[in-house]
Amino acid sequence: MAGTTEEAALGYEQARDELIEVVRRLEAGGTSLEESLALWERGEELAKVCRRWLEGARARLDASLAAEEKAGTDGEA
Repeated sequence: MAGTTEEAALGYEQARDELIEVVRRLEAGGTSLEESLALWERGEELAKVCRRWLEGARARLDASLAAEEKAGTDGEA
């Protein structure tokens, strides 16, 4: 899939901003069925990119909190 490399290179903010624009265009209407479907598909892919970024950020945060908690527990012993 050609879009996969591009999507992997997208940062969270870029994907979010493009997703906002896709939603705006869909909500505004006035597009053909084919264009609407293409926008919807692009929006789904952008949402996946955003979700992956957020899941990665959550994993990093959880790991940091776990390491901090372990360091605090080790310091008490």
